[in-house]
Amino acid sequence: MTGQSTQSGTVAKPKKPYRDFPLFPHATGRWAKKIRGKTHYFGYWRDQPGNGWQAALDLYTDQRDDLHAGRTPRVTGDGLTVKDLLNRFLTWKKDLVDSDELSPRTFRDYKDVCDRIVVAFGRSRLVEDLATSDFECLRRGIAKDRGPVAIGNEMQRVRCVFNHAYEAGLLDKPVRFGPGFKRPSKKTMRKERHRNGKKEFSAGEIHVTHDGASVPLRAMILLGINAAFGNADCATLPISAVDLESGWLHYPRPKTGIERRCPLWPETIGAIESAISNRPKPKEEVAVQLVFVTKRGSSWQKDTPDNPISNEMRKLLNSVGITRRGLNFYGLRHTFRTVADETLDFPAINLIMGHADQSMASHYRERISDKRLQAVVDHVRCWLFGEAIDVR
Repeated sequence: MTGQSTQSGTVAKPKKPYRDFPLFPHATGRWAKKIRGKTHYFGYWRDQPGNGWQAALDLYTDQRDDLHAGRTPRVTGDGLTVKDLLNRFLTWKKDLVDSDELSPRTFRDYKDVCDRIVVAFGRSRLVEDLATSDFECLRRGIAKDRGPVAIGNEMQRVRCVFNHAYEAGLLDKPVRFGPGFKRPSKKTMRKERHRNGKKEFSAGEIHVTHDGASVPLRAMILLGINAAFGNADCATLPISAVDLESGWLHYPRPKTGIERRCPLWPETIGAIESAISNRPKPKEEVAVQLVFVTKRGSSWQKDTPDNPISNEMRKLLNSVGITRRGLNFYGLRHTFRTVADETLDFPAINLIMGHADQSMASHYRERISDKRLQAVVDHVRCWLFGEAIDVR
């Protein structure tokens, strides 16, 4: 033990209160820690009850996010902190998930962006203290590991978080993001889309992929090009939504809840029948009523970025030699829309795809006949199979 001379006499330098204690007793009589090459101090241990280590630890805990990120810690005072805002925001979003007004996948995206905000700003930072330069730094961090589309989506989620503070009455004025916190330009988006290539299958590619697919994936592929189904549509499709006798599908999109109705091709009906008859025994309650069940008896719907249907489709495309950049299962939905647009019956196409129609005409249109829907899918089927179809 060494001594430290003070006005009250010689005080023995304290030991760390426990092995992993993050601070050390500095010769100046203060608890300290070296961070990013600089020594920072967290209060005197001299003449403090119990050597003052608990107060020093509390101060370090409040400031460590800023210090390790190279920021100057801000003085904590009365006001809304980043931590309080994020907790309130996520609680609100979790309530929406519990009431089926928000998907678990979307909630996870919001949770991820909140984690990013904590890393960038720290938990104890006052929201009112954030400057436009802080948001510029946040944008640079977002842009390091994302493409233009993902950057725009992430920035929109950040805005949603901080706009909530004002709309919920937690702040007296809106947060100012500054001119440097903008989504990628339209020019950048066009260049990125060109670089990624078209998300469109040829008829031959669909045939090759379908022929090499497993039983359930074969049905999913046909639903993708027949009914413009995406990953989540296939993963959550209940048996009750498919009338195999009449050959019609009536199923609101899980993503938006918008109504959707579509006639099914004979090939699609046969593939669905095969998928149902050959599906493994469901081992989860949620999977009992679903058309598609994994070989382990669970739902194909997973609240993770690593989507099972996307993974299986990627492996299938690789196995049949289709390796074009940007082409995935969702490309079937792109292809359906591209081919179906040739019919020029856009209201019918929107109903099949589950797209909201915001036109003035939609306010007056009370129904779309089944004949129009049939004509759209027959046109796509003729494109795919090269057969003339009588649509009388």
